[in-house]
Amino acid sequence: MSTTPLVESLHRVDVLDSFISYREMGSGAPMVFLHGNPTSSYVWRKVLPLLCGQHRCLAPDLIGMGRSGKPESAYRYQDHMRYLDAWFDTMDVRDVVLVGYDWGGVLAIDWASRHPDRVYGVVVFETILQSMHWAEYPPQGAELFRALRTPGVGEKLVMEDNGFLPRSLDHGVKSGLSDADRAEYYAPFPDAKSRRPMLQWTRSIPIEGEPADVMAVVTRNAEWLATTSKTPKLLLTFDGNAMSNAPSVVDWAKRSVPDLSLKALGVAGHHAPEDAPREIANAIRGWLERPRR
Repeated sequence: MSTTPLVESLHRVDVLDSFISYREMGSGAPMVFLHGNPTSSYVWRKVLPLLCGQHRCLAPDLIGMGRSGKPESAYRYQDHMRYLDAWFDTMDVRDVVLVGYDWGGVLAIDWASRHPDRVYGVVVFETILQSMHWAEYPPQGAELFRALRTPGVGEKLVMEDNGFLPRSLDHGVKSGLSDADRAEYYAPFPDAKSRRPMLQWTRSIPIEGEPADVMAVVTRNAEWLATTSKTPKLLLTFDGNAMSNAPSVVDWAKRSVPDLSLKALGVAGHHAPEDAPREIANAIRGWLERPRR
């Protein structure tokens, strides 16, 4: 039994020309939690205490987000990957369980596929496993994301007016947020320049195969998921038809992904760690405790 106090601590390490901030809690086999857009490692604050009794839980802020540095960058997918790779190299985790949602899920699968000898397993939910299609979006959603991808319009909506952040939090958290929680999510984005990562993430969603560079990552991730039988995977689903909850995506995963476990967890918003932290933690714990093939 570990005698390490179960107290969350905040750290930062230099990576490339900037730094990554991360939360750490507990000791034991490592687990890394990767957030999405427009949140930060703060989204995992209610999950980490439930798993840190037997695990060293690490949750970094992606570059340009949370308390991490904000270097001069286009903040495209490959930029996030480079900084995250540097953080993983600095932390030197081995036999790690990766947990990610939204873009954190894409990054988790991507890193696992390139470092299979360092990964024990992968857990994802509310993430991108296949190319999206405009027909899958409700009319208002399609209108919003077309606007976000339009030069000038997206900049005004996200960077100048800060319209995306409150909309994402309001629609993505069913249980609501306290003023303090909302302030924590707003703090990394005090001005237009600081909001570029949010805008670039929205433009990186692969819809009808574009942008091609991100579509290539998603395609490579799908191929890795379907061909590797040495890495256990857990797909958590929530009520709704978006992203990896879509019946067609779940059916594909059931048919194509070896050593896959599926767990339906009921109702939660897109930022599910806010709404269902205990359900997520219990599902991960139960999956880890099952006999390994």
